[in-house]
Amino acid sequence: MPNLSCGIVGLPNVGKSTLFNALTKQMVAASNFPFCTIDPNVGVVNVPDERLEALSKLTKSQKIVPATISFVDIAGLVKGASEGEGLGNQFLSNIRETDLIVQVVRCFEDENVIHVNGTIDPIHDIEIIQLELILSDLHTADKIYTKLEKNAKSAKEKPAVLTVLEKIRTHLNANQPIRTLSFTPEEKEALKPYPFLTAKPLLYCTNVSEKDLPSMENSYVEKVRAYAAKENIPVIPICARLEEELAGLSDTDAKEYLDSLGLTESGLSRLIRVSFASLDLITFYTAGEKESRAWTVHKGALAPEAAAAIHTDIQKGFIRAEVISYDDYIRYGGRVQAREAGKVRIEGKSYTVHGDDVILFFHN
Repeated sequence: MPNLSCGIVGLPNVGKSTLFNALTKQMVAASNFPFCTIDPNVGVVNVPDERLEALSKLTKSQKIVPATISFVDIAGLVKGASEGEGLGNQFLSNIRETDLIVQVVRCFEDENVIHVNGTIDPIHDIEIIQLELILSDLHTADKIYTKLEKNAKSAKEKPAVLTVLEKIRTHLNANQPIRTLSFTPEEKEALKPYPFLTAKPLLYCTNVSEKDLPSMENSYVEKVRAYAAKENIPVIPICARLEEELAGLSDTDAKEYLDSLGLTESGLSRLIRVSFASLDLITFYTAGEKESRAWTVHKGALAPEAAAAIHTDIQKGFIRAEVISYDDYIRYGGRVQAREAGKVRIEGKSYTVHGDDVILFFHN
């Protein structure tokens, strides 16, 4: 099962640790000065899933096991991080180990909360971080290129990765992130060993004040949306202070509070779902009296790969998969009734799993 993580990044004092507290219900320090977070905090978060709840009710499961995703609260970055300013080297090392970047952007005014640059300008904040990541990637690309070129002098042919690195260096020198470059499958394969920061998927989390509820929109958020649209990057507005309050309430009280504000769901639920989807992950389900569980696989996974998410022995002894869509499972009241209605499909090793499949694996 993929164990993928999202790095929460941003300038100091934009609401990263407050957001992390709300996501994980861990009370990590969140103070009004730079570098409050030094060592990254890690939390594993359940992915909200109404379908799993419905399956559990239908099968009267003893327990529910949702899909999960990890979030990492990374130290605030400052200008010059790529040259070691602030906690730059540590920040860049921590973010390199994550799979998705969630950049928290301050979109609220509050004279009691210091802004590291003295003024609220979300696009400037975004570009500071992007520049530092580009400079770090350029340094990495140059270092790799020099080493490989030296080794290549004794080889008959120039390694294909050198050509790809030349392409990357040109792009980075034009102040463009690697994620905006297109690569052939062969080029992607050549780059796999190198975790470039600006190649990672990205989403913006715009942190607004409680005055902006329930719409969570303001002129700053609009600017971020326009900027993000150029690269088709998701933007998730959120009020971190509200989310932190909700995290301290029971599910029932939290729902009542949201209702009173005219909100149908928390911003965190949207953030978790979009983060999950941005990592190209899907869930399939198993359901029964013992448990109802959501299993995580990469989009495009074949049936044996899905079986491996449960246990490698099931993958090794895979015979077939009995598949029902979630809608049919609920509509007909379970597997037996869906089978009687002819809604069960028998699939083999070449079957591509879908995100609403309820699967029963047969193996020896």
